[in-house]
Amino acid sequence: MPEKKSSNIMVPQQGGVVRNVINQLKLIFRLMGDKRVNFFAKLIPVGAFIYLIIPIDAITFPVIGVVDDAALLWLGSYIFTELCPPEVVAEHMKALAGNMNPGDSQDEVVDAETTDVKE
Repeated sequence: MPEKKSSNIMVPQQGGVVRNVINQLKLIFRLMGDKRVNFFAKLIPVGAFIYLIIPIDAITFPVIGVVDDAALLWLGSYIFTELCPPEVVAEHMKALAGNMNPGDSQDEVVDAETTDVKE
């Protein structure tokens, strides 16, 4: 039987769910303020936020009511970013990625080995 090769591919972690949600919110706020984004597309996140605030739910079961709120917020943000011009979204995402780690550049990385010295 042939031996199964192990994969050495490592996917770097992007910061977790909370960081991704915060980045998505920052992107939405930046796109809402951009004049190149269609006015009617901007109504989608506003409508999703209003639905979140209004105490009436589409589904009245206790646990499912929370899930449908979260699903509607995710769907609203996804549809909004898909309706925005791709070059505008890419521009804002690049700007946000540049703000993620200020001062973290290739010039500051030191690649070295360490050794313990016993006196």
